[in-house]
Amino acid sequence: MIGFIRGKLVTKTPPLLVLDVQGVGYEIEAPMTTFYNLPPMGETVHLHTHLVVREDAHILFGFSTEVDRVMFRALIKVNGVGPKLALTILSGQSADEFHRCIQDNDTAALIRLPGVGKKTAERLIIEMRDKLPARDESSIDNTSSGQGSENQPRSNAKQEAISALCALGYKAQDASKMVQGIAQEDKSCEDIIRLALQGKAK
Repeated sequence: MIGFIRGKLVTKTPPLLVLDVQGVGYEIEAPMTTFYNLPPMGETVHLHTHLVVREDAHILFGFSTEVDRVMFRALIKVNGVGPKLALTILSGQSADEFHRCIQDNDTAALIRLPGVGKKTAERLIIEMRDKLPARDESSIDNTSSGQGSENQPRSNAKQEAISALCALGYKAQDASKMVQGIAQEDKSCEDIIRLALQGKAK
């Protein structure tokens, strides 16, 4: 129904962002791979979108690349994988890493993602093997650091990162441990989340 959306970035609180489109604020849920590439606040953002219609809500999901949207749509067709889990998977792994997991039957890497148990990991490998979109080499490791962080108070970056990880499905205790060893200086919320998901304490 809504193929794309273009508007001014006014709010970004992972996994939620808000775009001002001619005076209307659209709330959009997005994976961290999209947040890493957002421009500074107030600048124009173009996102590929997918609308999920439920009895109690209409939820708009946004992606910085068409490859991510195609993968999201493929994921939610897998039995037992809903939009929230699909968003978590795309936040916890890059497209390249997910391709590798599926092609190498790497259930161990998939199980490390919150909400993905052994059966779900095996199902993902079986059902996704022939549905993976073509790899977008230009998007691999394209995780810009610090974009849009000029207006973000550093004192709250870690707490916002923990809240975002909880929203993605991690338990509060686990989320706190993930960011505990990451030095906060000169790092935005998105930087901290990226390092936490990669397991890097810096």
